[in-house]
Amino acid sequence: MTQRVDLSTVMDRLAIDAVITGYAVAVDDGAWEDYLALFTPEGRADYRTAGGVEGPAAEVADWLERTLRLFPVRQHLIVNRRLDLQDLGGYPGDRAQVRADYLNPMRLERRPQDGAGADGSTAPDFVAGGRYAFELLRTDAGWRVQQVTVQEKWRSLTGGLATG
Repeated sequence: MTQRVDLSTVMDRLAIDAVITGYAVAVDDGAWEDYLALFTPEGRADYRTAGGVEGPAAEVADWLERTLRLFPVRQHLIVNRRLDLQDLGGYPGDRAQVRADYLNPMRLERRPQDGAGADGSTAPDFVAGGRYAFELLRTDAGWRVQQVTVQEKWRSLTGGLATG
């Protein structure tokens, strides 16, 4: 490979990493327009293994917005990213796959007078972990998500959510 191809591959990897990071930030911040901008027009998301929905990104964003109102404090950590770029005989193609683990602690909304959680803890009320599978396409606007699938592997409930 030439240095030009190597540089192009590095630039693609950085751009794809920015999309994945942007995804986490958009969900955590409730920035649903930013979330939608990360997808191709026909992009889809599948949250069924986490108790959610599957469908076009816009419908899933609406579901996320309604569901995550319960958790105004959330932090999405996407780690152990494994990126596979389409290889066209030594040249990068227009498709990529990313497999990445996630850890997602969230806290229920509390009023200042509530202090700690119902059990006296200050730990998150809900923590989930699993793996994302992203399928991305190179578009005229840059790399975009064509499909994201959430594979929740575990969850832990504490405080007020654990009782009921």
